[in-house]
Amino acid sequence: MIRIVSAISFSLWIAQFAFSASPAQAPLRVGIVGLVHGHVHGFLAQSRHSPEIEIVGVAEPDAKLLSQAGARYDFDQSILFADLEEMLQKVHPQAVLVFTNTYDHRRVVDICARRGVHVIMEKPLAVSLEDALAMEKAAHAGKIQVLVNYETSWYPSNHAAFDLVHERALGDVRKVVVHDGHKGPKEIGVEPEFLAWLTDPKLNGGGALFDFGCYGADLMTWLMDGQRPQTVTAITKQIKPDIYSRVDDDATVILTYPKAQAIIQASWNWPFDRKDMEVYGQTGYAISVKRDDLRVRRGGADSQEEQLAAKPVAPPYDNELSYVRAVIVDGAKPDALSSLETNVTVTEILDAARRSAAEGKTVRLPATR
Repeated sequence: MIRIVSAISFSLWIAQFAFSASPAQAPLRVGIVGLVHGHVHGFLAQSRHSPEIEIVGVAEPDAKLLSQAGARYDFDQSILFADLEEMLQKVHPQAVLVFTNTYDHRRVVDICARRGVHVIMEKPLAVSLEDALAMEKAAHAGKIQVLVNYETSWYPSNHAAFDLVHERALGDVRKVVVHDGHKGPKEIGVEPEFLAWLTDPKLNGGGALFDFGCYGADLMTWLMDGQRPQTVTAITKQIKPDIYSRVDDDATVILTYPKAQAIIQASWNWPFDRKDMEVYGQTGYAISVKRDDLRVRRGGADSQEEQLAAKPVAPPYDNELSYVRAVIVDGAKPDALSSLETNVTVTEILDAARRSAAEGKTVRLPATR
């Protein structure tokens, strides 16, 4: 069966579950950590009144942002906190949803792991491999789940391509090309606090390389069943230095495996939003068509390309929040796309890509981490 989950951002990932869980289930107690990531507003607009998800606290050190959110979403002052640790101590969430800059992910995981609170964050996991490994260690010690959300994790077309690969319908994977990008964060009008850290090399890890390159690294690691690449080669550009003076705004990354290659294209310079993937195997190919369909050609020289629609899978993997609840409450195994293990590898790839671009040479990864 070809898998399908709806493809929406983290905000709707939470919201959609509000209408699918059983009324008999107690609300999942969640805390919001950070208000500087633009996706937080979509989440709060959709989910703050859900009977299935109880927002028990909001932690944000910027007093202005905290006050604005309190007024905008009609939060009781008693659940607004300037400090994460105080929020955890006073309201005891089961999980936190993280909307900070990427650099702060490590601190959030460290604090939550000590208190046994699960963490779900916007992509990517971390700004460096060092941080990713520290987060992995803390999560294991605290026995918590750390899940990373990507919009493309819920694209039916990607899941359909994955299933074709693992059903051997395309033969062994030989090349994967992933495109992710848009006009640029300033050009599309992201919030000032969001733009500030997206264009900060410390807080974001880079520019388009980390913001969009993570998608391709995640998808390729998933398609390759967790296998790490042998080499990473990257070229980054500042096509618009007048806008993005401190970070790259365009990146191309090449990953090599014993019998496969991936080309990851990440950009803040494209005229239209784009998130799609091409998978070429020994005997066929699958090319995603936006979120719901894919073009497939299989078999001999006389075969014809066909366009296919993905099909649904059984719960709890059929929508985002039922999946999150199943992992956190019921102990279900995390899906590889969002898993901590996969995303440590994603961070290793991004870290190596950054070094490759800076040094102008291919980086060979060690056989083991």
